[in-house]
Amino acid sequence: MKIFVIRNEEDKTRKNLAYLIYYEKDKRFYIELPDDADIWETPLILSSRLKRGEKTINAYWSKIWVQQRIIPQDRQNLGRILKDNGLDCYDEFKLLAMTDGRCAQDYYYLTPISEKNLPAYIIKRNTIKVKDVFPLKDYTLLISFYDDSVRKCKLEDLVGSDRYFVPVLNNEKIFRSVKVETGGYGICWGESESLCIPKETLHKAGKKIPLTSSELQSMISDHIIDSSQAAEELGCSKQNIDDLVRRGKLTAVKEGQRYRLFMKSDIEQRRWK
Repeated sequence: MKIFVIRNEEDKTRKNLAYLIYYEKDKRFYIELPDDADIWETPLILSSRLKRGEKTINAYWSKIWVQQRIIPQDRQNLGRILKDNGLDCYDEFKLLAMTDGRCAQDYYYLTPISEKNLPAYIIKRNTIKVKDVFPLKDYTLLISFYDDSVRKCKLEDLVGSDRYFVPVLNNEKIFRSVKVETGGYGICWGESESLCIPKETLHKAGKKIPLTSSELQSMISDHIIDSSQAAEELGCSKQNIDDLVRRGKLTAVKEGQRYRLFMKSDIEQRRWK
């Protein structure tokens, strides 16, 4: 993770106008605005989000801000520019870092900082980041947050008539592919920035249930076992477990090419038979 302060070169006080956060592995940008952000000082695209009450700028708009500051992908002599700068391919972050985020249209620039130098208000915002998400029946989501709360949400209540989410609402397989967005900024389906729901919406709209995130994690850890553990519980071999699954006598809650996971209670009940 790389973190930068966004400042204005014309401002002699070197005021921190925003923070750009970049996740290298997923190549995602996010921008955090100060609690007391001034619309007239905030970069133009970001100020439009600020007017909507947003202080955490999502991946889509953060990326748009970055793209406006670097060489566009349709530049005629792009190949030559990349080669002259020692780049093998188009890399938004490297192009941004090469110029310290400067562009001809304004006076904003970037200064790198460490995570420990993030202000307290961003640390506080991070407490409602999403830790995990569990798809339930009837297009309902169970979400755990870093503040240790667990909340339940109906997808339809979260997205309303948003047309981008129609495929998710109409296909349970797609719905169940939900995952935590990069950095815990929300939840998402696939890699598209348009199929994301921000952490603030989830935390505010979700119905809090009397279960902490720590308790939920402990419950899952204590009640899910793999094939080896199941074989040990039943006093048989892993091949016997595979045979029980093939014959429909045992059902895995999750399986891949090289593993199967079972509810511990199902294994215990099998021992009674």
